[in-house]
Amino acid sequence: MAEQQPAPANEAPLQRTVQLQKIYCKDASLEVPQAPQIFTRQWKPQVDVQVNTEIKQIQGEHYHVVLTITATAKLDEDVAFLVEVHQAGIFAIVGFDDAAERQAVLGAYCPAQIFPFARETVADLVERAGFPQLLLQPINFDALYLEHQKQAQQQQAAAPATTH
Repeated sequence: MAEQQPAPANEAPLQRTVQLQKIYCKDASLEVPQAPQIFTRQWKPQVDVQVNTEIKQIQGEHYHVVLTITATAKLDEDVAFLVEVHQAGIFAIVGFDDAAERQAVLGAYCPAQIFPFARETVADLVERAGFPQLLLQPINFDALYLEHQKQAQQQQAAAPATTH
């Protein structure tokens, strides 16, 4: 068994950190197209929730991550409400030299940190619109990120090779 040698004194171990610098609601919208008639109907909606993330490098080690949540509630074919929230965060990602690891942090960990704020904004808007509380279930962003990566790899493998 090989013995691990300590790092030389002049080399400090690489410190990997993820720091949330700022969190804010970048955009929020709410539509109630069938109001006021929708409020006279029995409330048994079908709710569809869509989640998306957008990542941009701001400068250096600072990244802007936007989590978009769109929730649509329908009674039969009628849209009762449509709420969309763009919750954003600025993160300092330090010490992740491996691009794949940095992308995993940005694509899974950061949206998971933003999600509770987005969930609260969605719930608040739905209640303010006069509807019963909408509680979004927790989301496994690690699993979503891995699924997205898998789909991207399959699409890349399925794309015909082009020759020049």
